[in-house]
Amino acid sequence: QVQLVESGGGLVQAGGSLRLSCAASGRTSSTYTMGWFRQAPGKEREFVTAVTWPAGIAYYADSVKGRFTISRDNALNTVHLQMNSLKPEDTAVYSCAAGNPASVDGIRRVYGYIYWGQGTQVTVSS
Repeated sequence: QVQLVESGGGLVQAGGSLRLSCAASGRTSSTYTMGWFRQAPGKEREFVTAVTWPAGIAYYADSVKGRFTISRDNALNTVHLQMNSLKPEDTAVYSCAAGNPASVDGIRRVYGYIYWGQGTQVTVSS
């Protein structure tokens, strides 16, 4: 079992920045691909970004490319999501996920992940 706990959400004005963190604990928690997904009210959960293990390759949704940066610290079993130039449409509950997706497509899909955190709310005001 792997437990994931997100932190760092909050309210920010458009154009501002936030940094989310995901602390993983449990057996071999550092050996998974780690992803961030988000879900806005009335919408489906969508892929934001992920970083693979062990290669450390990062993938981004087109909507956040150039604004968001994912990073991982395997020694501390932590993943961070730096979000800059935030827009009102970034408002959502952001969830951390861990898994071993078998393909690049799987990296961008909910089904590619086994473990999920509870999520943290990000609200961007206009």
